[in-house]
Amino acid sequence: MVERYPQILLVLLLTSASALAGCAKATTSGSDVSAPTVGGSMAGGSTDEGRAAAMDRTHTSFARPNPKDFVEMAELRDIHFDFDRYEIRPEDAQVLDANAESLKSNPSYSLLIEGHADPRGTTEYNLALGDRRARASMTYLVSRGVRSSRISIISYGKEHPACTESNEDCWGQNRRAHFRVKGL
Repeated sequence: MVERYPQILLVLLLTSASALAGCAKATTSGSDVSAPTVGGSMAGGSTDEGRAAAMDRTHTSFARPNPKDFVEMAELRDIHFDFDRYEIRPEDAQVLDANAESLKSNPSYSLLIEGHADPRGTTEYNLALGDRRARASMTYLVSRGVRSSRISIISYGKEHPACTESNEDCWGQNRRAHFRVKGL
């Protein structure tokens, strides 16, 4: 019996270690493992998982607004993105600057930023990419003085295309952030 005691102890330790490892995995699985990369591309991992999760809690209200409550505002123009990217291009920064001025002139308006993608890629991938595009647009507007508490985001991925043809010009129209307001 004395010889079997170390074997039993070893089995118990190994079993406990694997159970504890499973618990540790379960407690960290809520982090955003596909947080944006620094370069604005979806083609890489991220080390900013915690910051992305914190940003999500900071800039997204717990009660998601109903997109049907938001309407078009002629002064707010869409911006577009390069394939598989979510960084703001210089020409689109100018559009966002004008959008920010319109929003600051109308402080009672709430803003919904819709992130969109072209039809290439999986649904999940395009939803994540649309989310990153909407967040990049929001971050830019906040940097120009629009209060983050006024902004909500939603990603439609490839589900609401502006154009349905299968060519690069059409796909470029679908890679966009679209802006709508509530409180007119």
